[in-house]
Amino acid sequence: MNSSIRITVMLLIVALCACGPSQKANNRSAYNKMLLEGQSVTRPHGQFLRVVERIEPVAEEFCKQSRQQLNCDFEILVDAREPDTVNAFQTLRENGRPLIVFTKALIDKTRNEDELAFVLGHEMAHHLEGHIHRQYQSSRAGAILLGGITAISGASSNTVESAQRIGAGIGSRTYSKEFELEADRLGALISINAGYNALRGSAFFMRLPDPGDQFLGSHPQNADRVEIVRRVSIGY
Repeated sequence: MNSSIRITVMLLIVALCACGPSQKANNRSAYNKMLLEGQSVTRPHGQFLRVVERIEPVAEEFCKQSRQQLNCDFEILVDAREPDTVNAFQTLRENGRPLIVFTKALIDKTRNEDELAFVLGHEMAHHLEGHIHRQYQSSRAGAILLGGITAISGASSNTVESAQRIGAGIGSRTYSKEFELEADRLGALISINAGYNALRGSAFFMRLPDPGDQFLGSHPQNADRVEIVRRVSIGY
């Protein structure tokens, strides 16, 4: 078996091993465009607005006190385009402003304000912990490493490009479970300081499919996440 074939087989194996829950997409341009065009993206209202009005000042004060290098002016939107998609994610505007998007389906799935507050605090915590930048660095390192190893083997340019893409994917997932648990911990603190019951809020996880302990999966087990919140709540 020549080196190019060996590398191709290696990449196929790595790609199969890397399969797992998909990362939150960075939909920055898409949401900017939708907001400008008024497409099914709205501001928080009703129960969710009440939660935002209590959580946002707490997160922004934490940001100003301990993350002074960050933009602390959160923007929060609701996406009603896909009624069956239960999701929330944090990304950045082109000007660096942190943007958090909740789907309407996720809001509808929560049972109380504690759950909404915890999920919102969790997404804000991703920004406060610098996870987008840290994930980018890890992704870039993975692309350079695997692409470089493949290039040294004498593989074709197409194979090297495939290696870079796979390396970037592996790199982006390397610390994803750690990032989620960090966001759970800080998100719990944010919701507690806003007057919510974080442990009651974390019950939201237990109604979601458990990702288990998949190799390079992007999320930790639900029980581990609830345990982190329990420890924070007891120690507060």
